Amino acid sequence: MPQIEIYTSPLCGFCHAAKRLLTQKGATFTEIDVLANPDRKPEMIQRANGGRTVPQIFIGETHVGGCDDLYALDRTGKLDPLLAA
Repeated sequence: MPQIEIYTSPLCGFCHAAKRLLTQKGATFTEIDVLANPDRKPEMIQRANGGRTVPQIFIGETHVGGCDDLYALDRTGKLDPLLAA
């Protein structure tokens, strides 16, 4: 399974939903809380090509995007192969 990183905030419902889906898929991930670690937010914005909102999800070298993007991948059957790569 590829390394998964998710930039989050504890106040974000979309972050909780994205983490819940990844957990349901059996995926382990590294969570980077940008509220607790504000120095990591510029890193997130750069990696996400300017994306400033959380969550920002990375699976391996792939920038998935946010929660809606993650769920869209799941609906189209593309998330499981990405997680298995």
